[in-house]
Amino acid sequence: MSDTRVKFTLAEDEIPTTWTNLLPDLPGPPPPPPLHPGTKQPVGPDDLAPLFAPGLIAQEVSPEPEIEIPEAVREAYKLWRPTPLYRALRLERELDTPAHIYYKYEGVSPPGSHKPNTAVAQAYENSVAGIRKLTTETGAGQWGSALAFACRLFDLECEVWMVGSSYDQKPYRRSMIETWGAAVHRSPSEVTEAGRSQREHTTGSLGIAISEAVEVAAQNADTNYSLGSVLNHVLLHQTVIGQEVIAQLAIAGEEPDTVIGCVGGGSNFGGLAIPFIRRVLAGDAKTRFIAAEPAACPTLTRGAYAYDFGDTVGMTPLMPMYTLGHDFVPPPVHAGGLRYHGDSPLLCGLVKAGLVEPRAYRQNETFEAAVRFARTEGIIPAPEPAHAIRAVIDEAASAREAGEARVILFGLCGHGHFDLSAYDAYLAGELEDPEFSETDMDAALQRLPEAPALT
Repeated sequence: MSDTRVKFTLAEDEIPTTWTNLLPDLPGPPPPPPLHPGTKQPVGPDDLAPLFAPGLIAQEVSPEPEIEIPEAVREAYKLWRPTPLYRALRLERELDTPAHIYYKYEGVSPPGSHKPNTAVAQAYENSVAGIRKLTTETGAGQWGSALAFACRLFDLECEVWMVGSSYDQKPYRRSMIETWGAAVHRSPSEVTEAGRSQREHTTGSLGIAISEAVEVAAQNADTNYSLGSVLNHVLLHQTVIGQEVIAQLAIAGEEPDTVIGCVGGGSNFGGLAIPFIRRVLAGDAKTRFIAAEPAACPTLTRGAYAYDFGDTVGMTPLMPMYTLGHDFVPPPVHAGGLRYHGDSPLLCGLVKAGLVEPRAYRQNETFEAAVRFARTEGIIPAPEPAHAIRAVIDEAASAREAGEARVILFGLCGHGHFDLSAYDAYLAGELEDPEFSETDMDAALQRLPEAPALT
């Protein structure tokens, strides 16, 4: 056997005890605040109270650099955390690169993704607040299944609106959601006024599904809304990922030169990258950060930096972010979890400051990368992290051309067991490369809400 170590694991007592809050570290003036959609004034705790538990609101705006993880949440984390870090030796040999490639594998959680890291935290805070039910949206189904799982742990009801194209493509994600006791609707649905108003968009979108979930939560005092990405408290909960990696890479005796993650709303990328970004902001590292997104929904690479609604109908606060326009409906891609018109304001600020480099990839080139990874490392990736793998392969080629043994870290945030129909299409040469419509984006950007300009 080779002496080179492949898997780096931690003990349960090494699960992080705090979440990493990047807000106090951000350089320059305070980031622009979310605005009330009616008054256009900064959103305060009272504005968020109809939808979110008090504990989550406090986390959303906290100035503290570290926030303690409740013991009940850490106890639930023990079901799958700490997650393993792998050295991708076989992929390195396949790519003939001097780079050392590591991946943090979040597919070992019960729902098979990173999403339970925040789902469990949100379900806990809502249970403490006496809430009976949570509503949410889901794209590819990973977030919906994670919240259904978390609600089961804390004895809450759960109702999910699943984006229509993914509802059709991924029937077994629906089965997971229902197995854990939650109700799931195809969005746009006939259940809500928001859904009925968007009937013509038959494939649906995350923006539409958000509108439906928010509508139901806002109308019922015992029901709150739960979001799987975008907001500060969601990215906060995911930082257990990066904190564990720091400890695991210390065992390996390495520091990452480049950190790569896929991006839809920002939670997976943020969870991996934020602890490392803190080091860069403190002057203790020179790590590069790459955010990989779909070319069919290129929010960070093609969007406008402006205030926009987080949903399609216009029920949420105005968020300062890169956006394709809140009523832009991206073409259906198998990476349904990345099919969102906006992004986390925190992540968008990092992109605008030049700390994070966004890249967009087409569907077929991401599946080519996924198959190459599966044939070397064994794990069949979900379509979402396949975008990160595509960027890893590009970076490994760059290291080979430069003759440099760079250290590349990426997040493998799920598995592709429920995406095999997409793999069938790719292997048969029948997978499409959906086209991004600049005309549709320009039209959607013309309909942005009136709000202060962002510089």
